Amino acid sequence: MANDWATFGADLHLELRGTRLRAGLMDALREAVRSGRLEAGTRLPSSRSLAADLGMARNTVADAYAELVAEGWLTARQGSGTRVARRTAPRTPAPSAPQPPPAGRSRGRGRPAPPAHNLNSGTPDLASFPRADWLKAYRRALTDAPNEAFGYGDPRGRPELRGALAEYLARARGVYARPERIVICAGFVHGLMLIGQVLRARGVRDVAVESYGLDLHDGLLRRAGLGTPALGFDERGTRVEELAGLDGCGAVLMTAAHQYPLGGALPPDRRAAVVDWARASGGLVLEDDYDGEFRYDRQPVGALQGLDPERVVHLGTASKSLAPGLRLAWMVLPRDLAVEVAEAKGAVDWSSSAPDQLAFAEFLRSGAYDRHVRAMRLRYRRRRDQLVAAVAAHSPETRVSGIAAGLHAVLALPPGTEQATLRAAAWRGLAVQGVNQFRRPTVPSTLDGLVVGYATPPDSGWQGALQALCGVLP
Repeated sequence: MANDWATFGADLHLELRGTRLRAGLMDALREAVRSGRLEAGTRLPSSRSLAADLGMARNTVADAYAELVAEGWLTARQGSGTRVARRTAPRTPAPSAPQPPPAGRSRGRGRPAPPAHNLNSGTPDLASFPRADWLKAYRRALTDAPNEAFGYGDPRGRPELRGALAEYLARARGVYARPERIVICAGFVHGLMLIGQVLRARGVRDVAVESYGLDLHDGLLRRAGLGTPALGFDERGTRVEELAGLDGCGAVLMTAAHQYPLGGALPPDRRAAVVDWARASGGLVLEDDYDGEFRYDRQPVGALQGLDPERVVHLGTASKSLAPGLRLAWMVLPRDLAVEVAEAKGAVDWSSSAPDQLAFAEFLRSGAYDRHVRAMRLRYRRRRDQLVAAVAAHSPETRVSGIAAGLHAVLALPPGTEQATLRAAAWRGLAVQGVNQFRRPTVPSTLDGLVVGYATPPDSGWQGALQALCGVLP
């Protein structure tokens, strides 16, 4: 319930919402400055006076003032008191050149300032791309490449890469992968687009999705003419038992090894249950194995595809382990589906270049890929540990989850504070995503939190990004 407090100035009225007084006071003051009710240069009452007016502890007001000074909303000088800072109004993009929305669901009219720190999830450390080793692999691959490799080739992809992937995936991910069942594609999105096209042609009506995930993937399936009912989610992960009640559902898209973005692996009983559903219904499980190589505090979780290669489509990519700019991904398909997907891909004629495929095959066979993944696993684990330690020191009540694997963590927020925290982050020049940006529109809002990607910032900006993040936590 909202509590209204008459305060200071020219009939200024602050509205404090919720039970967390400091956060409520900060939100009210930000809104008063943003709306123009508090003009630049306006002197605010002392922390003692405002605390008496609002009936709260003086330290609560003093802490709120200090955080708003750090965020740039207020200024404080000895002998001059606390005043509203003079700020340059954020520019509104011209209609002819609209700013693209951040990753995930569209979130309003843009940010107050270009972000100085990027903690968005979904991107690896691009500065650590193994340029020297990749160049060696590229040279060796080009030297040994047959002339026909520079032609149009097989729509399934170069046989050298499909053979190398079959060996690697069997060893590292427990995937049953014959080269003839592998189709190379230009990213996960490309692969999902092709599968959606084939499923629709087969007469499939719906593909179930998880409660939380990327709108981009959901939109691709809908554009293919498929419905996307969302499965429920609880403390053990996706409620796969709900599949039995979805008439006309021919497939389900899942991140079973590490749910995106909430984290956590699908429990063994639910892994078995979703495969049992596929067998009984004749459906398919589309397994998005987006960061299966990066695990830290647990044994590797094998790919779901190993439980039934004829009912599970395994989709993997080099976008997280190497770089998204390579446009290298793969699908391991059931025997009959592999033929249909290859035909659909051939009609589109859109794929990664043959030299890049040959270089990646050499990179895999030489052991350079394994060495790179091991090195990055250590690097990302250090980043994760530093994130957890910083949050624990600054905000010990904040629960951090989803950290056993992957390139991001989820920071739980008090109910109703996600949007205010994201606004505070924007004004501090921090790009970060909220949990609800990944929630399907039909799913009720029950969680508030931040999805923090710890792989993207360069080493020179990592500590600054951590400080900015801690500065916006309740």
